[in-house]
Amino acid sequence: MVSTNDVLDRHLKSFGRQDLDGIQSDYEASAVLFTPEGPIKGVAAIKVFFQALLAEFGKPGATFSLNHQSVEGDYGYIHWTAETADNRYELGTDTFVVRDGRIAVQSFAGKITAKQ
Repeated sequence: MVSTNDVLDRHLKSFGRQDLDGIQSDYEASAVLFTPEGPIKGVAAIKVFFQALLAEFGKPGATFSLNHQSVEGDYGYIHWTAETADNRYELGTDTFVVRDGRIAVQSFAGKITAKQ
């Protein structure tokens, strides 16, 4: 059985490799990603969200630092910071609900400052 920690580790490694297919494979077909702009429903819509995010993080000079990761059963939480050519992510947090080795629900919040 794949643990929540295994799913989060795989998810973060896929993000670091800019592996959109790997990221997408982490989600249940009916997964929901809650963002400050509203929920993103279904793996196809989540793919579009990550396409934009990977385009931003794929620019030269982007950094990502995982500051904390906690897992309790089916629930996971990460706290991170990052910087891209476009934005400064002074605080990023994601919370995950993992069922049967896939992300069923995720929430994202962050303090993001656009660079000028």
